[in-house]
Amino acid sequence: MKLASLKNGRRDGQLVVVNRSLTHCLPVADIADCLQQALDDWDAVAARLEERYQALNREIPPKALLFDPAQCLSPLPRAYQWADGSAYVNHVELVRRARGAALPPEFWTSPLMYQGGSDAFVGPRDPIVAGSVEWGIDFEAELAVITADVAMGTTPAQAGSAIRLLMLVNDVSLRNLIPAELAKGFGFFQSKPASAFSPVAVTPDELGRHWQGGKLHRPLRVHLNGELFGCPNAGQDMTFNFPQLIAHAAKTRELRAGSIIGSGTVSNKQGSLHGSSIDNGGVGYCCLAEVRMYETIELGAAQTSFMRAGDRVCIEMLDEAGTSIFGAIEQQVMIFGQ
Repeated sequence: MKLASLKNGRRDGQLVVVNRSLTHCLPVADIADCLQQALDDWDAVAARLEERYQALNREIPPKALLFDPAQCLSPLPRAYQWADGSAYVNHVELVRRARGAALPPEFWTSPLMYQGGSDAFVGPRDPIVAGSVEWGIDFEAELAVITADVAMGTTPAQAGSAIRLLMLVNDVSLRNLIPAELAKGFGFFQSKPASAFSPVAVTPDELGRHWQGGKLHRPLRVHLNGELFGCPNAGQDMTFNFPQLIAHAAKTRELRAGSIIGSGTVSNKQGSLHGSSIDNGGVGYCCLAEVRMYETIELGAAQTSFMRAGDRVCIEMLDEAGTSIFGAIEQQVMIFGQ
C-alpha cells in the first residue's frame, strides 16, 4: 500500500492512503490519525489500511481527495530516529580518492552511519533553505526504510522483517561546512540541515520483483534545473543492503517503530568522468559532490558549482510502466534573508 501525510496545521499531519497511480487519496482517521500512530499499532491496523487501499484502487469514492504532493508533509514529518548509512561504498571511495586518502578495508565490511536531526523534516515540495551559497549546498538522492520495533542485537537475517515502508530522500548536505565539523572529530551537525522525503511511503510488497535481497532494483532519477543529472540503479553496487544497515544501527541499542534508516547517496561504479555523465552515456550522479570528485581526480580541480539560489532538484523513481512509485521530491534553493 501507499501512505502519505497531508498538511493540516498539525505537526504530524493527516494520514491518508494513496492509490497506486497517485491521483487520489483517502483520509483514514478512523484507523490511525497519523503515520506514527499506525506504526505503533501496525499489527492491529495494517490489514484495515490495506483493505482501504485496495478499495481505493478499485473505485474512487466521492469522499476521496485529489492527491497533491504540494500538500504533503514528509510521510513522517518527525521521527524518533533518523540514521543515515553509506551503503554505496563507491561514493565514499570517490570522495576519499579526491582528497588523496585511501579507503580503509573495513569500509567494505562495516557501514558508515551518522545520526541526523529527526525532530523536523521538510515536505517534498518545500524549499531547501540555507543562509548562504557559500555553505556549498548539495542534494543527495537516497532511499530509506521505516522500521518496526527492532531489538538490540538483531541480525541482518532477522532485520528484513522489520521493514515496514520505503521512501525516497533528499539528504541535503552543506559541503563547505563539513570539513571543519569533521576536523573536530565529532561528526555532522550544522552541515546536515533538514532532510526531505518523498510524498508517499510504500510497503515492500508494492515493489514486486524489484524488491530483492533487501535492495530496490530500480533507477533513481535526478533532474537538476530540468535536465537529467543521474539515473543510477539503486540495487546495483549497494555494498550493504537495508537489513544489514538496520542490524548495524541496532547493534548496541533498540530501535523504536518509526525509526528511519537511510541508504546514503545512490552511486554506481563508472569508468571515468568522461564516461559517467548522462551526456556521455553514463548513468550520472545523485549528488553534485560526486561529479566534483571525478573532476578533481581527472582534471585537478572541481569545475561544477554547488547549488545556487533558484536552482531546482527533482528526485523520483518510476516503475516499468513509467508511473511514479513514491511521487517526486521537488525542491528549490532559497537563501533566507534574501
